[in-house]
Amino acid sequence: MRVCYLDCFSGISGNMVLGALIDIGLPKSILLEELSKLGVEPFDIEVKRDERMRIHGTHVKVRVRGDGGPQRSYREIKLMIEESPLDLPVKDRSLNIFHRLATAEAKVHGEKIDEVHFHEVGALDSIVDVVGAAVGMSHLAIERVFASRIPVGSGFVHGQHGRLPVPAPATLEILKGIPIYSSSLNEELVTPTGAAILTSLSAGFGNIPEMRIERVGYGMGDRVFEEVPNVLRIILGEGEGPCEGDRVWVVETDIDDMSSEIHGYLMEKLPEMGALDVTFTPIQMKKSRPGITIKILCYEAEVDMIIDTLFRESTSIGVRLYSVRRAKLSRKIEEVETKYGTVRLKVSTDHRGRIVNVMPEYEDCKRIAKAIGIPLKEVYREIPSKKGVAPDR
Repeated sequence: MRVCYLDCFSGISGNMVLGALIDIGLPKSILLEELSKLGVEPFDIEVKRDERMRIHGTHVKVRVRGDGGPQRSYREIKLMIEESPLDLPVKDRSLNIFHRLATAEAKVHGEKIDEVHFHEVGALDSIVDVVGAAVGMSHLAIERVFASRIPVGSGFVHGQHGRLPVPAPATLEILKGIPIYSSSLNEELVTPTGAAILTSLSAGFGNIPEMRIERVGYGMGDRVFEEVPNVLRIILGEGEGPCEGDRVWVVETDIDDMSSEIHGYLMEKLPEMGALDVTFTPIQMKKSRPGITIKILCYEAEVDMIIDTLFRESTSIGVRLYSVRRAKLSRKIEEVETKYGTVRLKVSTDHRGRIVNVMPEYEDCKRIAKAIGIPLKEVYREIPSKKGVAPDR
């Protein structure tokens, strides 16, 4: 499995990520070709070799021609990416990063997410940094990203909203659940764009994971520090992990005073609100009351909506929140023709491409069983003999 590690000992910004990706092999020509699919105003990308404390790497600067271009809203950026001919993985990564960035800014400044309209999201250099990072991940075939703990700097920074403390409020909002530490540097080490790229892409934070190193690159920051080299180090290699992974949030609550019918309704409602998984666990609560723990897995962007749904639709008056890392097998859908009709299969593979598990899609099997009037287990028995797909031994 191809993995990379972002060593953020001097923080992270969008152009540092882009510089590091170019330094380990993303061609400028490929980057420009993909970015041209956005149909934005003319711009130039200046790529040059630079050094910080005798560490040599790549510095990237986006230069907009003319008057600097429009300050786009999140809604406009989202539509632009969705309607572009970019590859789906690049679109998905870009949209995820921008959603995380816009959600934080909307919360900090008390705005609706679609109406967020400000420099950090709207400026063309941020669009280039975000989409460019997604292009780099796809071109270099990076499957998993890990990162170090994050130094956040100190002091104040000037923005469109005035003089703001470091870390900037939006940056700190984005870094919720991520291990950070203070730095003696009186500088902004992590920008909102850098934080959004980092937290959207990384599956874990800490020490360098087990890997066979292929390349090491450095993305130069704009400023020169006296204490440390202002660079982002990226390590690319082959990882030994047996599965994929991502970071999700757990929202859970204990209830002992709600009708079972409402529990059933919640089980149907929560996935519509973005829940990845919903489970009910019987528990014994205070005063010997039987109760239920409702546990929901979701991505960070859906946390607020999940909580709102719980408060509106259940008798819960409080929830517990914590982020967790998931490990999961790669999955794909295949179709098989049986004598009863077409059935979809969920085929799970490990990092070596070996088939580990094959499961028919329940809804397809149920549909066939009800339509023909045969036992569900008979439909299941028919599938392996037709497909010949089985876990590798």
